[in-house]
Amino acid sequence: MSMRFTATAVRRTAALTAVVGLAFGVAGCGGNGDDDKPRTSPASSASKGDGSAPTAQEGQSDEPLAELKGPSGLLLQITSALRDSGGFVTVTADLKNDSAKLLTIPAQLSGNETEIIRNGRSFGGATLVDSKGKKRYYVLRDTDGRPLTTTGVSSIKSGDSVPVFMQFPAPPAGTSQVSFQMPMFAPADIAISG
Repeated sequence: MSMRFTATAVRRTAALTAVVGLAFGVAGCGGNGDDDKPRTSPASSASKGDGSAPTAQEGQSDEPLAELKGPSGLLLQITSALRDSGGFVTVTADLKNDSAKLLTIPAQLSGNETEIIRNGRSFGGATLVDSKGKKRYYVLRDTDGRPLTTTGVSSIKSGDSVPVFMQFPAPPAGTSQVSFQMPMFAPADIAISG
């Protein structure tokens, strides 16, 4: 091996070791400064009813917000539509195969925009419609044009489900009801929380 190759390999190994060390250091420093407070289990803190707002996971119920029927036995169960302080709405759902056979996810779910299609399979065809405000909100994209959704799902086995998400610009604060639309699925009205 040449001296240049050996020096490069040593530098890369040292850099990787430093990055891994920093990652573990950051993970270990995740305390929130209340080390003097007694620890309580989630069950005991929930039973106290201290009036704090529920977390996103606590706010989700077992009942989906909506169920949309799609082609060939696909079922989209929307579990939450959460508005965050950054001006976004994140819709989470489970895409389920209710048929008796392996299903290929239709390419139409990616939408028909060239930029989104160029980035592979996604749920970029989803939209939120605010009928009162007369606006349609499309899935957000990053600076490279990739949709901010679950990507790469090409098929689902019979009886299986896949968790998916889609992120949209948030409608005005006064808007809490929107229609969720996905190509090839029946539309459904959902409530935005947060």
